[in-house]
Amino acid sequence: MRILMIAQSPIAGDSRILREATALAAAGHTLHVIGRDVPEGFEVGPGITVESVSRSSGLRAGNGGLTVGHGHTGPKVLAKRFGRWLLLPEHRLRTEKQWRVAAAPRVADAGPVDVVHAHDFNTLELAAEYAARWSAALVYDSHELWFDRALPGRPTPLWRARGRRYEVSLASRARVVFTVSDGIAARLRSRGLTDVRVVRNTFPRADDVPPAPEQPEGLLYAGRVGAGRDLPTVVAAARELAPFRTVLMGSVDPNYRLDLGPVETVPERSIDEVDDTLRSYGISLVTLTNTCENHRLALPNKLFHAVRAGVPVVAADLPELRAVVTHYKLGALYEPGNPHSLATAVRTVIENYPTYTDGIRAAAKELNWEHDAAALVAAYEDL
Repeated sequence: MRILMIAQSPIAGDSRILREATALAAAGHTLHVIGRDVPEGFEVGPGITVESVSRSSGLRAGNGGLTVGHGHTGPKVLAKRFGRWLLLPEHRLRTEKQWRVAAAPRVADAGPVDVVHAHDFNTLELAAEYAARWSAALVYDSHELWFDRALPGRPTPLWRARGRRYEVSLASRARVVFTVSDGIAARLRSRGLTDVRVVRNTFPRADDVPPAPEQPEGLLYAGRVGAGRDLPTVVAAARELAPFRTVLMGSVDPNYRLDLGPVETVPERSIDEVDDTLRSYGISLVTLTNTCENHRLALPNKLFHAVRAGVPVVAADLPELRAVVTHYKLGALYEPGNPHSLATAVRTVIENYPTYTDGIRAAAKELNWEHDAAALVAAYEDL
């Protein structure tokens, strides 16, 4: 089959899209992927072509990053922050719409195809339009519970309610809906979608996982650094855990500010290099705030990356994370927003390190991309 994937995310850094495209190409399909911020000369693999559509920066600040201290204050700064908070919802919608308008001619030129695969809600309308035009099968890939996310800016309850209804009306046209966890799948089914299948954000099993150290050297957060990741709790817990090391590694949201305290930072590294970095510290942090339904039902990439690396986790005690972490004995849980709880969970992992290491390495037999790729390919065979 000829498959067109559409995504507003930066393709080169979206491991889910890259894994899915590679798995489908390996099954004999040909794919064209339209995404954002694709580096010049970037290649995914045989049978896959990639095209880039840029997105405006809009309200983003030019000099974002982590700060030691609380940053600048004063009436002008506070007024600017309030204005940004007030306008962010409109800016977000406008930016996504502008991308769809810019991408539409590229989508038209890429067809006709047999399947149009929409990654996340912000591409679903465009994908549904061209799937209908070409009489192609529509596939909806919901990376998260879109209208139940924790978003910066002022509250938008009416937008969320209308959005849920519109999402269902569009996704009902899809032959199959994919999502990342059992909890999100159940929620989408409860809203009226029927064929919802889980393809988790797992990683291919590592060919050779070195033996674990006898004791961990530190605590590593490897992921996006920004709001909603419960990082202030991490910083507060780091003060309690010192001199045990706490380290952040990842790209920083442009407008995010955080007093790091004793927390160290290391440069962002490639996906494969993260494995060795996780092993060098010994414990992986999988943090989220308990501020939205999407977080409560999420299974972040970081959890499965720890499984691939053979490293125990300290994870937020949220329903989907709790179910997987406790079932497979992957590590310890902490109460989001509670630094003492996080510090206690870290000490629990340290004290029982060999037990958790054995559990997470045994879990790699099931929690790996081979299982989820098979589910993806099987769903395509049913189209």
